[in-house]
Amino acid sequence: MSASLAARTPTYSRIELATVTSRAQANLLGNIHGGEVVKLADSSAGVVAQRHSGGPAVTAALDEMAFLRPVRVGDIVRTYSQVNWAGRSSMEIGVRIETQPWDDPTTEVLHVGSAYFVFVAIDAAGAAREVPPLRLENAEDERRMREAEIRRAHRLARKAEIDAARSRD
Repeated sequence: MSASLAARTPTYSRIELATVTSRAQANLLGNIHGGEVVKLADSSAGVVAQRHSGGPAVTAALDEMAFLRPVRVGDIVRTYSQVNWAGRSSMEIGVRIETQPWDDPTTEVLHVGSAYFVFVAIDAAGAAREVPPLRLENAEDERRMREAEIRRAHRLARKAEIDAARSRD
C-alpha cells in the first residue's frame, strides 16, 4: 500500500440518496422494475466508491442483491451506502434500500432491499489503481468488514472452482 494513501473511515464516504419513483419505472404489476432499483443502488454505491478512492471507480461485480419487498409507484426510495471493505484496488460497497409512501410521512419506513457491489478504482488509462485502506471506527464497521471478507472468499472460491472445471473440459 502506498504511503501517500491515508486510511479513510466508512463515515468519510458514506452517503444517502433519495428519489421518488414514477410510472415510467413500473412493470405491469405496478411495482418498480427490479433493474431500476439495482440502477439506483449501483449509482449510490458508485458515489461512495469514487469518494473513498478519490477518483474514478467502476462496478466490477454485483455480489448480491436481495429484494425483500416490492417498491411501488410514488414511493420515496432511499439508499444508504458505505464502504464495507477495501483491498489494493477494489472495494465492497454495501447498500441498504428503504421506502416510504410519498404522501404519508407517518407510514413506517420499510427495508426493501440490500446489495453488495464490488468496485475497482481506475486511472485515466482504465488500469486498476490503489485505494486508501479502510480505518474501522466501531464494532458495526468490524462486523461489516468480516462479512465482506466472507463474501470475497466465496467469490474467489467460486471463480477458482469454475476455472478448474473449465480446464478439465
